[in-house]
Amino acid sequence: MIFLKTEDEIELMRVANLLVGKTLAEVGKNVLPGVTTNQLNKVAEEYIRDHGATPTFLGFPNPYGEPFPAAICASVNDQVVHGVPNDEPLKDGDIVSVDCGVLLNGFNGDSCYTFCVGEVSDEVSAFLQTVKESLYSGIEKAVAGNRIGDISNAVQLHNESKGYGIVREFVGHGIGRKMHEDPQVPNYGRRGNGPMLKNGMCLAIEPMVTMGKPQIYMMPDKWTIRTRDGKLAAHYEHTIAIHNGKADILSSFKEIEELLKY
Repeated sequence: MIFLKTEDEIELMRVANLLVGKTLAEVGKNVLPGVTTNQLNKVAEEYIRDHGATPTFLGFPNPYGEPFPAAICASVNDQVVHGVPNDEPLKDGDIVSVDCGVLLNGFNGDSCYTFCVGEVSDEVSAFLQTVKESLYSGIEKAVAGNRIGDISNAVQLHNESKGYGIVREFVGHGIGRKMHEDPQVPNYGRRGNGPMLKNGMCLAIEPMVTMGKPQIYMMPDKWTIRTRDGKLAAHYEHTIAIHNGKADILSSFKEIEELLKY
């Protein structure tokens, strides 16, 4: 069932999502060679709790009933999603996708950004730029009267035109009082297919893209997902509302991009 949000509910969701953006920026200040993802997790959890919210990911169960052990997912290099923070230091040239969710005033925020650790190659920079652009390509199609497939197709075409792979096993989602609501929002599909977009729909749009082939596998921790060919993966995510007929981005990369100067 798809729950349409009222104007007041959308504003509550905006507050939650803006906190996620600020949390990611706080994490971004600490993404440096030698820092561990456990340290990044500590920064995120403290920031979330200091601002009166709850880290949604902490304790969130997987399909096997096992709770996620951290406040953020930190997926390094060939890890696609759901990377579990650990004590391995980040290295110059790594990339790390930090996915974060909060619950505030009864509503969820959810966003992800892929950070560079130190200096990365031009090839990796171009890859990250393309994946981030594809997020906005999808958001441009999130207008009332279009369908989910219009978002999905835009994301797919933007990435595949550059030879990158689209992960099919994990998708975006509706969001509201629950972290995951209907409808699913794949990063591939045909225009004109899927549920129609209506005012009040809130969606987490999140391209998960590989530099190589799209095949993936799960680590023994039953959380971490990696590319099968060992090539890099990137993940960007915004939560949006269909508001006054068009996409209203509730989360924000503003603080992150001011910090990173790109």
